[in-house]
Amino acid sequence: MQVSDILRVKGGTLFTMSPEDLLSKAAEFMAEKDIGSLVIMSRGKLAGMLTFREVIRAVVRNGGSVGEATIGSAMDDQPQTCEPTTELDEVRRLMLERHARYVPVMHDGMLMGVISFYDVAKAVVDAQNFENKMLKAYIRDWPEEQNTD
Repeated sequence: MQVSDILRVKGGTLFTMSPEDLLSKAAEFMAEKDIGSLVIMSRGKLAGMLTFREVIRAVVRNGGSVGEATIGSAMDDQPQTCEPTTELDEVRRLMLERHARYVPVMHDGMLMGVISFYDVAKAVVDAQNFENKMLKAYIRDWPEEQNTD
């Protein structure tokens, strides 16, 4: 299974902001939309990722509030990315190694989507459920052995 398979099921809704936007607006937007990440774009290119992890770190650094901080001061400016053709096992490995819950999917410099750890886990469970269903159907339809006596 490839990342493109997950994106096809997930749909194409993307939420982006720019590094110059206020961190408080980003946190408010993320809470309103019930999303855990924002892709940060600058001049049509990926500039970084903002997740609640970065928001919390900024709050702690600033003594309990985000104040007038910008997204650029808090975002991960070197996010792990993948391609639509990346295999799911590779994405799982990357997410675990980097402790990344969200990975932007890029193709030829264009943002194609974002996959989350939840998306990956759901895809794995769905694939296992399908495989189990097929195995059970195969076993149920197993031909009876003929007696050769």
